[in-house]
Amino acid sequence: MDRLILLMLAGILAGLALIKVPLAGTFLASIAPITTLIGILAIVIFSLFLIYKALMAMLGKQ
Repeated sequence: MDRLILLMLAGILAGLALIKVPLAGTFLASIAPITTLIGILAIVIFSLFLIYKALMAMLGKQ
C-alpha cells in the first residue's frame, strides 16, 4: 500500500480524535470550538484527497 494513502488515513483519524477529545473542565475548554473546526476540516480535506486518488486510479491516470 502506498505510504501517502496511509498518511491520509492517519490524518482522518487525527481529525476524528480532535473532534472527540473532551476538553470540558480543563484550561483548554475555551479552544474546544477551534479544535472541532480543525478536526472537521482535516477529515473533509483528507477524505476528498483519497476520493480523488481513487478516481484517478480507477480511470488509470496515476
